[in-house]
Amino acid sequence: MSAVSENWRKAGLAGAAIGVIAAGAAAGVAVERLTVGRGMRRQARLALDAAGPYGSLRGAPGRVRAEDGTELYYEVDEAPEPKRGRLRRKAAPAPTVVFCHGYCLSQDAWHFQRAALRGLVRTVHWDQRSHGRSGRGLAQADGVPVSIDQLGRDLAAVIGAAAPEGPLVLVGHSMGGMTIMALGQQFPELVRERVAGVALVGTSSGGLGEVTYGLPAASVPVVRRVLPGVLRALGAEVDLVERGRRATADLFAGMIKKYSFAGKDVDPAVARFAERMIENTPIDVVAEFYPAFHAHDKTAALDVFDGVPVLVLAGEGDLITPLAHSEVIAGRLPEAELAVVPEAGHLVMLEHPETVTGRLTGLLARAGVLPAAANVGTYGSTAHPAR
Repeated sequence: MSAVSENWRKAGLAGAAIGVIAAGAAAGVAVERLTVGRGMRRQARLALDAAGPYGSLRGAPGRVRAEDGTELYYEVDEAPEPKRGRLRRKAAPAPTVVFCHGYCLSQDAWHFQRAALRGLVRTVHWDQRSHGRSGRGLAQADGVPVSIDQLGRDLAAVIGAAAPEGPLVLVGHSMGGMTIMALGQQFPELVRERVAGVALVGTSSGGLGEVTYGLPAASVPVVRRVLPGVLRALGAEVDLVERGRRATADLFAGMIKKYSFAGKDVDPAVARFAERMIENTPIDVVAEFYPAFHAHDKTAALDVFDGVPVLVLAGEGDLITPLAHSEVIAGRLPEAELAVVPEAGHLVMLEHPETVTGRLTGLLARAGVLPAAANVGTYGSTAHPAR
């Protein structure tokens, strides 16, 4: 039996064990298939892709090389020029808010917050290595495993290129929050000298190997044991798997919705937007990054942010990084603000954008980056996507 055949035999056996993950989604899809044809569902997805401007915001592009030569892509939205006094003193460097996205997403995941803050404060949005418009990790091509520490050094490179001076507010969702923790651990002087605020959204400082993903208790050990091998097998057959993903798009859409959102009234165009970002992440990248989360442990590293205004925000129904993980972070930083969003899942910034933007605006005010009375507006209401 060839190595490829053996990989797929193992993947097939393991797939039976992890099938419980898709059970709820599959049931809904089965009902839909009885009533809606595949062609109509495809047309509906295309219509949703065109329904909203989600992910369409662009800024001034830039690129920087990480330490291993990987090209990292970022965009800058500049703030208005500050008014100078009569003496025309040189203006101080503008503060910059740096947004870090999560696993299988891209910088566009912050669409609503980016739109709301445009013209008010300087922002940097970047794509993590192997995601979005950034290049595939060159170290990974040479066989070096991805690590959260590597992502922290990537963030340092982006800051050096896009925001080399002035105060910083660091905002991270999920893997992006872990990236910020890794930055703090490796570059504590940067935090002490320049970081004016931190927002950690739907993230974890460690213990991700214990997450149950909402599965029955009996199935969790099996899933933990076989999933890494399944992902490696799938990552070795990229073309075949990608064709399979397209063929089973309805099933994956149901799974993505289950693990991204907790409420029942998510704007379908927003749900499709999230689905599209995740679809665009190649399966070998998914496989490459997964082991890094089990190795991630940055609880002690949180101490570097003690004394800095910190917002810890979590969706109450998050199945990927459950609320308890945010509570651990807040417990380590007793002066941090812990905000729990009801009826919200892992992609809380897309599911409840106005709430997240409001909390973020409060952090920016505490950090002295925005006046407390700044009119951020209400862009980001999923009830009125045309705004």
